[in-house]
Amino acid sequence: MLTYLIRRLFAVAVMLIVVILAVFSIFFLIPKWTGQDPALFFVGKQADAAAIEGVREKLGLGDPILLQAWEFIRGIFAGRTYIGGGDVIECPAPCFGYSFKSQQAVWPVLLDRLPVTLFLALGAAVVWLFIGLTVGVLSALKRGTIWDRVAMSTALAGVSLPVYFTGLLSLAIFAYSLGWVNNAFTEFGEDPAAWFSGMILPWISLAFLFGAMYARMTRASMLEVMGEDYIRTARAKGLGEKTVIGKHAMRSTMTPILTLLGIDLGALMGGAILTETTFSLPGLGQAVLIAITDKDLPIILAVTLITASAVVLANLLVDLLYAVIDPRVRLT
Repeated sequence: MLTYLIRRLFAVAVMLIVVILAVFSIFFLIPKWTGQDPALFFVGKQADAAAIEGVREKLGLGDPILLQAWEFIRGIFAGRTYIGGGDVIECPAPCFGYSFKSQQAVWPVLLDRLPVTLFLALGAAVVWLFIGLTVGVLSALKRGTIWDRVAMSTALAGVSLPVYFTGLLSLAIFAYSLGWVNNAFTEFGEDPAAWFSGMILPWISLAFLFGAMYARMTRASMLEVMGEDYIRTARAKGLGEKTVIGKHAMRSTMTPILTLLGIDLGALMGGAILTETTFSLPGLGQAVLIAITDKDLPIILAVTLITASAVVLANLLVDLLYAVIDPRVRLT
């Protein structure tokens, strides 16, 4: 177990470095290779020549590529000092960049929004796992029945309907017409009850999309597992159906579910743009949308790094959970 953990941690560290270098290439190298000035993307196209030259000096765009990449990586872990245009700007670690438009470091801005996205993703994950696993297992056990057909038809509708449609529809019915839930975001520290009421619809709307996909995957995996030899052996030994399903079949079924969950949760850490926009949640997704509108590239760069890193770390956790869920997996 320890050897496996060390090996996986080393692989994750290497992957994170690769991700950082890939993001650096996308935002700094590719524009230069296509004949564009990266400084224009960071300062804005309406800036004068002096401002553009100042940003170019601060980012060190005239330095060798390897030195630029080193400063980029070192800034994330140790902080960075931007010098140029007569200014000296300190960006403490972790320095994911500095917005020359708003004149502030990116990380503190995103740190204020990160809890909103985190609670949105985790809350929705709990809902969609409960719905997806329950519906998928029951559909597999009642294959071909009316329940199976209705459940899979509903799941197909859930996959097909976009979040902004189900979100706005739920707001119109449960918030504006019935008044059952809060239709405005409230900070948890101000009023926990109002915060919970305001998060119910975002959780359900986001979970409706993912829960449908998980229900279909759970059904397919369960149908495949139920035909395995060890399931027939367990039944032949006289084990009850609940034991066969819960202790044996579900463990194997959970393996692909965990894999998908790691990817989905990691991706959502970059912000659920449609959900956050629909419900006016001040999360990372909303920050990205505003940054795209304002052409504030450092915000987009930082969220890209956070999302990619979250996917890598989530998959590390999934790999470690494999041995707990499925006894056939051995961490050696």
